[in-house]
Amino acid sequence: MNHPLPGPTPSQPIAEPTRREAIKLAATVGAGLGFAAAVLPVQAQSLIQTSSEGLQAGWVIIDVGGFAMRAYRAAPQGGSKLPVVLVVPEIFGVHEHICDVTRRLAHQGYLAIAPDLMQRQGDPGAIKEVSQIIAEVVSKVPDAQVMSDLDATFDWALQNGGDVKRVAITGFCWGGRIVWLYTARQTRLRAAAAWYGQVNAKRGPLTPMQPVDLMRDLHAPTLGLYGGADTGIPAEHVQLMRDALQSGSEAAQESVIQVYPDTPHAFHADYRPSYRKEAAQDAWARMLAWFRQHGVA
Repeated sequence: MNHPLPGPTPSQPIAEPTRREAIKLAATVGAGLGFAAAVLPVQAQSLIQTSSEGLQAGWVIIDVGGFAMRAYRAAPQGGSKLPVVLVVPEIFGVHEHICDVTRRLAHQGYLAIAPDLMQRQGDPGAIKEVSQIIAEVVSKVPDAQVMSDLDATFDWALQNGGDVKRVAITGFCWGGRIVWLYTARQTRLRAAAAWYGQVNAKRGPLTPMQPVDLMRDLHAPTLGLYGGADTGIPAEHVQLMRDALQSGSEAAQESVIQVYPDTPHAFHADYRPSYRKEAAQDAWARMLAWFRQHGVA
């Protein structure tokens, strides 16, 4: 396994930013994610409501070096050797919309699991302001911790009904950036889909690398899904990523970036005003086809 972003060990505590650094980072990250206070979810209740009938769905605990990380899992009832999709959430954490996404994937035959990658730092759902979520939680989440947590989630899925030969990852916004990073780390992934994730954001002690830095290490073909009217991800950054893919690994060169013109950030989030039904449905269909094309179905 390639480790461009090694996970922390118990003997290596992770330094948190100071309050001043966190506030400054909140402004930078918030702008980079394209968020405004007006789009803060109230209950994260999806417009689309997906039943758990026929599924094994609910919260599970994943051991990460002695830390009990919670995750929401959905899979066909009684299934075994199932294709796996790791689901990485937005900055709002594993709320009802993300749980619904896992159920949608489960109804397609997948074991889908969304780990709470911010659990150590706090609960975004308990905070009302986006700037606070970023300053108090998101800005304190180290990439190294996230990579380690995803490794543990990957292994848990394989030990609980997943097929090692058929594993993919998808993620939204904050999670979209994480998808690119993890696909440059985990050699056993077969496919990935990154929804409007930053590719060239600010680097810092907890986020030392950005996706454009790692495309020579990309291990699985990745579908990038972006909005042409995303105010937080400039068109020139998307083009920079396309260039990085073309000069990257074989998997990077197989990757595709789909841009939806006149479409904002978070166009898949059907619990927010940014939702764009036509683009969301098309992108979802493209993602499922991408997974099938690359043997994760």
